Amino acid sequence: MSQAPQPSALLTAADVRRLAAGLGIRPTKHLGQNFVIDPNTVRRIVRTAGVGPEDVVVEVGPGLGSLTLGLLEQAARVVAVEIDPVLAGALQGTVAERLPDRADRLEVVVQDALRLAELPGPPPTAFVANLPYNVAVPVLLRLLELLPSLRTGLVMVQSEVADRLAAGPGSRTYGVPSVKAAWYAQVRRAGAVGRTVFWPAPHVDSGLVAFSRREPPPGDRAAVFAVVDAAFAQRRKTLRAALSGWAGSPDEAERRLLAAGLDPSVRGEQLGVEAFARLAAVAAQPSPSAP
Repeated sequence: MSQAPQPSALLTAADVRRLAAGLGIRPTKHLGQNFVIDPNTVRRIVRTAGVGPEDVVVEVGPGLGSLTLGLLEQAARVVAVEIDPVLAGALQGTVAERLPDRADRLEVVVQDALRLAELPGPPPTAFVANLPYNVAVPVLLRLLELLPSLRTGLVMVQSEVADRLAAGPGSRTYGVPSVKAAWYAQVRRAGAVGRTVFWPAPHVDSGLVAFSRREPPPGDRAAVFAVVDAAFAQRRKTLRAALSGWAGSPDEAERRLLAAGLDPSVRGEQLGVEAFARLAAVAAQPSPSAP
């Protein structure tokens, strides 16, 4: 005699609305709250992220716990960083009710991810999150900088932002987020997500972005990022012109570009992160005209 299938621990649309009502919560645009209400989307994210039993996962913006539950089904430990104290306070109870044998694997940190200084427990190996649209890029870059133990990750962001993060040199969507993300990791688009899997449904589509840590190019990250910011601040100008403020003059910008083996007449969107690193390295060397 076959056994009846066990009920899923994952949250349905009705579960999400019930939990929100019980807490007196309405999703706010200010915090970028769009809760995932589709268990199949959660399963897809966890599967695509490749989370396994050895992973310590950091999640930012767990909300009511839709993705948290899916991650706990697979990972050794989940550290959930939540800025909203009401949501953070309820998350442990939701996990204890729906996934009691895994509740001790969850740690909730009440904190703004952009102000995070450290995480409790063993170093995280993966970053998986449904990121608030309004802070997605700075949160991703902040965690990649703060947590060198992160080897892989998958984030759900606005589709346009996903395109920017995964873009390569020469692409129309290539820009500052593309270069800075590439400093830390190999980044790729990992699929699209429709609007109906969220409550409330956003006005834009979402995309999945996967990353795997890589060794950065040689050089100082802050110095490289300063060149990147300067190059794209006036992205329609040639690098000779766009970098004149950074270098001190158009002529000095040209000298540095040529010394780095770069054409002064190209635009920033043509350069990969390694080229920007070479340019920053040249700038760190004494000028030939210096006494």
